[in-house]
Amino acid sequence: MPHHDLLIIGAGSGNSIIGPEHDDWDVAIAEPWAFGGTCMNRGCIPSKMLVYAADVCLAARHGDHLGLRTTAGQADWPAIRDRIFGRIDPIADAGLAYRQSLDNVTVYRHAARFTGDRTVILNGTEVTADRVVLAMGARTVVPPINGLADVPFRTSDDVMRIDSLPEHLVILGGGFIAVEMAHVFEGLGSRVTIVHRGDLLLRGADTDVRRRLTEVYGARMGLLLKTTVAHVRHETDRTTAGGESGTFHLALSDGTKLEADQLLVATGRTPNGDLADVAVGGIAVDERGYVTTDEQLRTSVDCVWALGDVTNPVQLKHTANAEARLVAHNLVHPDDPWSIDRRFVPHAVFGHPQVGSIGPTEQHLVDSGRPYLVATRDYASTAYGWAMEDTTGFAKVMADPETRLLLGAHIVGPQAPTLVQQLIQGMVAGQTVDQMAHDQLWIHPAMPELVEQALLAL
Repeated sequence: MPHHDLLIIGAGSGNSIIGPEHDDWDVAIAEPWAFGGTCMNRGCIPSKMLVYAADVCLAARHGDHLGLRTTAGQADWPAIRDRIFGRIDPIADAGLAYRQSLDNVTVYRHAARFTGDRTVILNGTEVTADRVVLAMGARTVVPPINGLADVPFRTSDDVMRIDSLPEHLVILGGGFIAVEMAHVFEGLGSRVTIVHRGDLLLRGADTDVRRRLTEVYGARMGLLLKTTVAHVRHETDRTTAGGESGTFHLALSDGTKLEADQLLVATGRTPNGDLADVAVGGIAVDERGYVTTDEQLRTSVDCVWALGDVTNPVQLKHTANAEARLVAHNLVHPDDPWSIDRRFVPHAVFGHPQVGSIGPTEQHLVDSGRPYLVATRDYASTAYGWAMEDTTGFAKVMADPETRLLLGAHIVGPQAPTLVQQLIQGMVAGQTVDQMAHDQLWIHPAMPELVEQALLAL
C-alpha cells in the first residue's frame, strides 16, 4: 500500500502548494485531467483570450460612431482557437512533465475516491497519506431538461474548442459564463440567443449593474428572459462537408421554438467533493455539497485541508491561489498557522461591457439594514469616457456615513476590473473615501477619473 507524507487531490491551484520547503517530503498529486485545472484549460485563461479577440472584432464593427470606416471581416475561428490552445496545452503538458520529473513527487493520473480516513483508491490501488489537501474543483451542472441528455450540447468545458464558429448559438443560463461566452461568439460573428429563467442577467450582482448589462445585451443579441426550455432534440445532418453536424430544436416554456447549430448549457457549477466520496473519508460538507473548512482551511478531519472551488461557491482563481499559499504555509508551520482573510474579495465579469465589483451590493445593504451613502458617476461624464463615446458605463460607490469607509463598489464599462482594483487597495489600507479622493493626484484625462469623481460625489 503506497503511503505519502502529503497527497494533493487536484492539480489546479493545488499544484502550486508544492515548494522547496517540501523537498524532503514524499508528495503525491492525483489528477486525472490536464494540469492547471479549470482556469488554465477551460476557464479563465482561454476565455479571456477569446474575449480579447471578440473585443477587437466588436470595436472594428462599430468604428463608425468615432468617424472610422472600419469593418470586421470573417473571423478565422480555427486560427483563433489554435492560437489559444496552441499556447495553453503545452503549458499544461509541461506542468505535468515537471512534476513527474521530481524524485520526491508521485503523480497519479487517476481520480481519487475516499475509502476511509486519509485513505483513497487510485485506479484500484489503495493509497494513504499523513496529510491530504482537497483541491479537486467543481464541474458544470446540467439541468433536467426533457431530451437534453440525448443531444450533443456543449458546456464551458468544450465550447471553446469547437471546430467552427456557430451560425446560431443558443445559450441556456444567465450567469457570468453565459455573459462572457455570449460576448465572445456574438463579437466574432455568430448570432446568439440567451434563454434565461430570471428577469435579469448576472444573478448576485448589484441590481443597477444587472439592469444595465441586461439592457445592453438585449439590444445586442436575442435575450429571452423569464423563459425555460421545455424540450430539446437534435436532428443530425451527416451530409455536411467536414463531418457530422445538425440542428438543435428547442421548445420554450412560452411556446417559442428555436433552431440553432450549437447549444451551450451554462446553468451553474457544483463542487466535486461527491465524486471523491469525501463523506466516506469523514469530511463534512454543507447543504450544497461544498467542503467546510475553518479559518486555517482545515476540514472536519485532522490533517486534511481544502481549498478552491470545492469549498467556495464564489469559485474565483485569485481566492484559490491565496488559499493555496495559506495551505502551503500551514502544512509546514502547524504551530504558527495563517488564517484566511475574506473581508475584501473582488470579482469581475469579462463580458461587454465588463464588470468589476468589491463588497456588498446595494440590495444587500438595504436588506441588512446598514446605513450607507451611495453615488454613481457615468463614464460619459468624464473626459476619457466622453472621448470613447461611452453611453452605458458607470461607477457606483457606497460608503458608511459615520466612518466614511468604502463599503462596496460596482463598475460596469470598459476596463471595469482594472478600475475597481484601486478601490480595493484603498479598502485594504483602511482609507476613507475622502482620503482616496483627495490624498493623491488623479491623472487627467485618464479613465480612473471616473473613480475619483464617484468618490467625490460621496
